Order: sequence, then structure tokens, then C-alpha cells
Amino acid sequence: MDRSIGERRAVLEVRLAQQLYTFWNTGEKKHLDLAVSPDFRDNTLPPGRPQGPAGPVFASANFRAAVPDLTCELSDLLITGDKITARLVFRGHFTGTYNGVKGKGQTVDFNAIDIQHVGARQIVEDWHIEDNQTLLSQLGVA
Repeated sequence: MDRSIGERRAVLEVRLAQQLYTFWNTGEKKHLDLAVSPDFRDNTLPPGRPQGPAGPVFASANFRAAVPDLTCELSDLLITGDKITARLVFRGHFTGTYNGVKGKGQTVDFNAIDIQHVGARQIVEDWHIEDNQTLLSQLGVA
């Protein structure tokens, strides 16, 4: 944690990270609403995903349709200035459907890295990269 930002700011950013990744762990929108601004912008928006807070809701719902027992572990958290950097591990079992392919219970276990830009009170934008090659291979659709 970057101690130069002050304890109050550091606590805010840790709380926002906890809320955001609780959303990814549970799919419960109330956590996302607490973490991200209504003006939130995804700077690495995948094709077909809506911009703004609707994007993570869309992504979570679609992912949980394929992996209903999805969990998100916040493995590493770095707070530097107005940025949150997180290493995440997503796990679960492919028992749902993805792009017309029905899962057979395959294990899903892949990493992602997020960089979140925090405004005055909430996350205002992000950049993210997921290990999609590993995910698609585990789903059997690569």
C-alpha cells in the first residue's frame, strides 16, 4: 500500500476493491453499485459488452451461465496513488453453456489482472486482462 496517499484514502481504496471483487465473487450487483461510479468506463471493453456499470453485470451473468459456481479470489492487491491493481483467480466448474457448448463439469481455474482508477469516492475507469486462452482451453472451446 502506498502510504503517501494517507490512511483515509488508503482505506477508501481497499474498501472499493473489496466491494468490486465481492461482486465478481458473488454476482450480487449491490457490491458493484457501491464500488463503481455511474460514469464508470471500461478501457478494455470486449466486443459485445456494454460500456459503463452495465458491462460487469452483463459479463458476470454470462459467465455464471457457463460456470454457476464461479468464485473470484483476490490474490494480490496493490494500492498506489489513485490506482488499484489486483491479481485475481477465478475458479469453478463448467456445468452451464458457453457459445452453444454445454459443459461437462470441467474445472475452471484462470488468472486476471485489473487496474482500477479511483475518483473522489468510487472507481471511475478500469483496464483488465484475463487469461482467456487458459479459460477457453479449460472450457474445451479453444
